[in-house]
Formats: sequence, C-alpha cells, structure tokens
Amino acid sequence: MMAKKMVAGAALAAMLALPARGATLVDVELQLLVDVSGSIDETEFGLQRQGYADAFNDPLVQAAILDTSDGKTGAIAVQMIYWSGPTSIAVDWTLIDSAAAAAAFASAILAVDRPFEGATQPATAIQFGTGQFAGNDFDAAQQIMDISGDGPGTQPATTSGMRDNALASGIDQINGIIIEGEEGLEDWYRSNIIGGTDAFLIATSGFDSFGDALKLKLRAEIEGTSPGQLGDVPLPAPAFLLIGGLAGLALLGRRRSTG
Repeated sequence: MMAKKMVAGAALAAMLALPARGATLVDVELQLLVDVSGSIDETEFGLQRQGYADAFNDPLVQAAILDTSDGKTGAIAVQMIYWSGPTSIAVDWTLIDSAAAAAAFASAILAVDRPFEGATQPATAIQFGTGQFAGNDFDAAQQIMDISGDGPGTQPATTSGMRDNALASGIDQINGIIIEGEEGLEDWYRSNIIGGTDAFLIATSGFDSFGDALKLKLRAEIEGTSPGQLGDVPLPAPAFLLIGGLAGLALLGRRRSTG
C-alpha cells in the first residue's frame, strides 16, 4: 500500500511540473508595451510602428527566434499593447515559430491604427500587461515585458509599485527602450520601470534610430543575453556603453534585480 502511495505521489508531482494542458512551449513570452501618448506625433508614431515591423522582418531577429541549439524550442510568443493613459491590445499573443510567422506578425503590426493618445502613464500599462500573461496558452522559461517611451510617467510611485507587483507575479524581466528628449528620462526609467535579473535599458537619440535599437534589444531578450554581449556589436566595457556602428544609441546601466 505504501509503495502505491509513493508511486501516486510521484505521478502527481510529475503532473504538476508539466505546463498547463494545451499550453504551447516556447522559449520566451515577450510582451511589447508601446507608448502612444500625446507627446508622440503621427510621424513619430509611424517610425515607431515601422521599427517594430522591421524588427520582426530582420534576418538576425528571426534567426534568434528560430534557434534550436541547447534545447531551445525555436519559437516565441509575442503580444503588442498600445498605451498612454488607456491601454489596448494591438496584436494579441501570437506564436512565432517560422520566418513566415514573424513576417505575418510584422504585417499585423502595420495593419493596426493608432487607437488613442493621452497622458504618459506607464503604471496602467504595466498593470494591464501583467494580467495578460496568465492564461495566454503559452509556457516559457522566461516572461519578459518590454516598454518603449519618450517621457517620464505622471505617477512615479504608482509606476514603481506596479513594476514590483509585476515581478512578484512571476514576470522575469522588465526592460526599457527610450527615445531621449527630456532630461533625466534615463534615471526615471531606471528608478521606476526596469527590473528583474539582468534587466536593461536602451536609449536612442530619436525615432529615426529607434528601429536599429529595437532589433538589438529583441535579439538580446530572445537570446537571453544583454545587448553588450552580442558578438556582432562591438561595445566598450563600462556600465554606460556607446554602441558602435549604430548612430545615436546607448546601452544604459543594467539593473540586476528589483524587489
């Protein structure tokens, strides 16, 4: 009888270790939170949206997604959300497991119009985004939230609180990509947005360099490294890194962990 109970207990433990029934195994669940607040004009919005589409059509980004070395599945799940004060899902959770699927996701990005503009409130974006991971029918070792923006939020204490809640819920990493313009924006993102083990922040000098920065950022997130460790991008060693060959980009100091 005791032996049967031990076998049953082992079987139950094995079942609990499995992903939810029907969940698709992927390497990363990646959520893209895209700033569409009033400080971003229509031209800048177009450059930002095109940058995301171009990134998923990029051969190096696609190669990172489809890499099956070291036990990887060669697939990721991605969701895009637009935010300012309100939030809305631009492209819902999508399996990307081929170059064709990546290209289709890029086309889906370009097919969605800007839904609104308004105040810069990343706190609401983080809160909304956190709830989107549960029950998304994917299972991954890494859950990453990726936030773009061109200005500080209006609710710093609330934003940092939502970041901490997101990390406590199981999100592994919250990274930032910022379009510089306002003084102190990097410090604001470091203090209130980015968090989790090896989280990082990339800054661009303008929307015209946003696409190149985003490609680098996505590759680092998908490959599980930092932009400074990508072999084809020469970078110096200090915490504040100027990225050679990509005009107007800077990798800012990485935050090891929060909360």
